[in-house]
Amino acid sequence: MKKIKFIYISLGVLAFTACNDPEDVDIAPEVLVEESVALTAGSADFSNYVSLGNSLTAGFTDGALFQASQTLSLPNLLSQKFSLVGGGSFTQPLTNDNIGGLAAGGARIQGPRLVFGGAGPVGLETLIGPVTVTTDIALNNPTGPFNNLGVPGAKSFHLLAPGYGNLANVSLGLANPYFVRMTGSTPNASVLELAVAQAPSFFTLWIGNNDVLGYATTGGDGTNPITPVSGAPGVGFDGSYGALIATLTAGGAQGVVANIPNVTDVPHFTTVPHNPVPLDAATAAAVNGAYAPYNGGLQAAFGALTGTGLFTQEELDARTISFAAGTNNAVVIEDETLTDLGAINPAFAALPKIRQATEADLIVLPAASFIGTLAVPGNPLTVNGVAIPLADKWVLIPSEQAEIAIATEAFNQIIAAAASQAGLALVDANSLLNQLANGGITSGDFTLTSSLVTGSAFSLDGIHPTARGYALLANEFMKAIDVTYGSNFEASGNLLNVGDYPTNFSPILQ
Repeated sequence: MKKIKFIYISLGVLAFTACNDPEDVDIAPEVLVEESVALTAGSADFSNYVSLGNSLTAGFTDGALFQASQTLSLPNLLSQKFSLVGGGSFTQPLTNDNIGGLAAGGARIQGPRLVFGGAGPVGLETLIGPVTVTTDIALNNPTGPFNNLGVPGAKSFHLLAPGYGNLANVSLGLANPYFVRMTGSTPNASVLELAVAQAPSFFTLWIGNNDVLGYATTGGDGTNPITPVSGAPGVGFDGSYGALIATLTAGGAQGVVANIPNVTDVPHFTTVPHNPVPLDAATAAAVNGAYAPYNGGLQAAFGALTGTGLFTQEELDARTISFAAGTNNAVVIEDETLTDLGAINPAFAALPKIRQATEADLIVLPAASFIGTLAVPGNPLTVNGVAIPLADKWVLIPSEQAEIAIATEAFNQIIAAAASQAGLALVDANSLLNQLANGGITSGDFTLTSSLVTGSAFSLDGIHPTARGYALLANEFMKAIDVTYGSNFEASGNLLNVGDYPTNFSPILQ
């Protein structure tokens, strides 16, 4: 942005003697002259910038971490701007290629990146054939220290955990293979310890997404629980986050933190409809016939329990399964919140807690390639999502969404309070995602939305930003820094032009 200096040019009044009436006098139009504003850091000291966080800090995109995505990571984009006002070098633990994925001693432990297959996301190897994952945590880790300490998969308490980057702990499920690449000769050092050892003058901290996201991506099935709101450092979110902020600022470091978006608004949860099943009349009739005994059992249970208030008409209607000829049949899902009819009366023990999905349910993105497959190969009566209900891991039901929303709000209150008390800048990532999901955000000549593929903000995994999305985020971080530290990235025209950054990467980029 520029300051506009208005220069008014006055013309002398001309007197005309041929007429006693005064003539109208034309004033020359305003001439706009642009006056550049010099970039300043204000009170911020960017000389030694260190970033901490999870995959959103690492530069994860398209379901993987690879050189191109790391180069366009949020912290690296920020460091380029910081370098204009005293910022130093910024080192990242770069992977070996643009294939993505990880190996351990030659054995693949994480797959390559996703690419656009014409209709939607597909694995890289689907288009170009087999590839070798060359980034090997046992054979070729880079040498630090690293300014970017973003660890994909990390939760708040993981940043405090000793041994989280120890190769020997990976097979035990106690270490993170991405962090193994950063610990070098100090395998038991925590993420926080590696950050503080560099005596940062300025830091970014964006952590907490995975504290709810892990629960969400597993459909709330209990295998990846939400982090407790309260608890000691290394256990609860408040204790862990408080310890992170206290330790990072103890030496006088300045910084900016970001809160947690409502993860259920990302395309990973909003792309797959609840009713994607196409059926012809004959198939619909066959499926309805298969469910007839189940529906009949529900009717019998309702009749037996009428007047008890234990099994309502509303629940009976919700649990009754019916298909019709057409393209928009709802999938059948498990729902643990439904009444356990067998516990009330053993005669109804054979009635499972299942129903058809509604618009209130969120189907996870990976289910797109699972719905319609056969649970038993060659048996058309075992179609997943139709004859076989989708398991808990594929669906976020309303009660699970509510758990996520409650935890997110509590975590964000903790983050805001910690930032305020420490005098740190705060990025409202939650509000930003809400805008993306409800109409989009216009930046320059581009409007970004939360739609998968076409929205430009989210990559093919439906969770992590595209490079353009990271550029949008970098601008929000700089705006927050301007407000708190008196810098002028925005006023001086030094925000990023999001259109300069790609929304996808070619399959041949290796």
